[in-house]
This record gives sequence, structure tokens and C-alpha cells, in this order.
Amino acid sequence: MILPKKLHAGDLVRIISPSGKADPEYVKRATEVLRSWGLNVDVAPHALSESGRFSGTEKERCRDLIDALTDPNVKAIFCSRGGYGAVQLLDHLPIGQVCMRPKWLIGYSDITVLHALWSREGVISLHAPMSAHLAEYPDNESSHALKRILFGHSVDYETATHPLNRKGTGSGHLTGGNLSVLCGLRGTQYDFDYADSILFLEDIGEQPYKLERMLYQLKLGGVFEQINGLIVGQFTECPEDPGMKSNIYEMIRSFTERYAYPVCFDYPVGHVAHNLPMPEGAKVQLKVTDKKVSFETIH
Repeated sequence: MILPKKLHAGDLVRIISPSGKADPEYVKRATEVLRSWGLNVDVAPHALSESGRFSGTEKERCRDLIDALTDPNVKAIFCSRGGYGAVQLLDHLPIGQVCMRPKWLIGYSDITVLHALWSREGVISLHAPMSAHLAEYPDNESSHALKRILFGHSVDYETATHPLNRKGTGSGHLTGGNLSVLCGLRGTQYDFDYADSILFLEDIGEQPYKLERMLYQLKLGGVFEQINGLIVGQFTECPEDPGMKSNIYEMIRSFTERYAYPVCFDYPVGHVAHNLPMPEGAKVQLKVTDKKVSFETIH
């Protein structure tokens, strides 16, 4: 996997909106934060456009992404928000553009689609906070971690334990993101390679029975058999259903109980303020003990 070059003061970052329509105020405030890091920032022509629920038409959003990829002055591509819509762009993106000009892609949620594209072309990307987060939490741990990684620091996190955790150590390339989006890519040429990976999952606004259906899709597709470790993040605004036999964490634990690899729950990744950046495609190690969960990039 190719690691994009680290950023330096004065480098240009471009904000694009490949999915839902963006909030101009969030983009403005995120731009100010990125500039406070010493970066130059510009906003793609259609990043603040509107076409129904989307930030511009498919053609406009695709043009902004290709322009950001092919512009030699742009060193990183920062997605303004998720929502829905990035999958509409995949058929229109030329093969080879990402690996030909490897640069950081930053975003999460629906941006999982683009992380899959970066992974397919062998380039590491960052599942990380977007404009709303930087606007509202410019000084929290996740924002500082994003800055450190972009400027060349390795990933090394220690987080709290959870009663459902399964101890152990596993390593592999990092895959994952939004569970709904991952399932939408199953069976396509853009699906992640889960073999010998560390998988992480998160989601928002899904009913428990729908989550279970998606977990069965991963199980029946052999995903849980292939991985070397599982990181279970935040399932925000996913209400408990008394009609289901277990909550989402217990459900996931039951899907993986036959395997020996480490599993950790309640990890700070997802649609929450504490949303640690995760380097998609990088070689990582997950270590779960009685006292802590350690996650780091390895070489």
C-alpha cells in the first residue's frame, strides 16, 4: 500500500462534497481550522452546490473529485460531509487516477465508498473527522490526531476496555467503516479485501434488525472468518429493540464468538465527537488486554 506524502506548512488542501449537500458555515469554519494548521485551503467549485439532497449533480461532484486528484498543487482531499451519494461517482471515475497521484483522502460515513476506491488502487486513506467536526470540535483529541497524522506522525492509540472485549493480539491491513456502506459494496469490484485484515465497524440511524441483517451478510460472505481482529465502534442513534434477543454489541459478539482473534467494543470511531482517525489500508496491530486496548500502525 502507498502512504501519501506527509503535509507541510503551505501545502494546499481542497474541500470537496462528493455526497450530501454541505453546510456553508461548517465549511467556512473548517477552512479556518485547517488554515490555522498552516495549510492553504480552497473549496471545490461545487462543494457548496445543491441538487436535491446532493451537493451538485453526479457530473459536478465527479468533476470536483477528479480535478482534486489530478491537480498537482492539491496535496490532500478533505470531504465536507457524508450523507449519501458517493457511490454514484464510482462508474465515472477513471481507473488508475488514485494510485497515479496518491494523496490523502479524509472523511468517513458515506465516504467509506471512496476509501474502498483508494484501497482498491493501493493507496492509504484516512477515515477521519470532516467539516462539521472541525467546526465544532477544533481542539479535541480527534482533531489533533488528524493533524498529527497528516503531518507525518504514526498512529498509536490507547483506549478503555469494555466488558464484552475478547483479549488477544492481531495484525493486518485496516479495512472497514460504515457498516451499511460496506454491505452495499459486497459483490462489487469495489469491495474491500478482508483477508488477514483488522476490520472496524460503525453506523448511524439503523434499526437493530437491519443491523443484524447486515451482519449476516458479512457472516455468510465469510468476512468474519477472514479477519485477524475486529474493532466495534459507535452505533449512534440506533435504538434498542425489545423484540430482538440482544443489543447491537451483544449481537456482534455472538457473530464472532467462534473465532479466536481480538475483539474490542465501544471504540471511539463513528458519528461522535470522539472519532479517532483510522488509516484505511495501513498495516496495523490491535492488542486487547484486561487493562486497555492498543492500536498502532506497524511497518
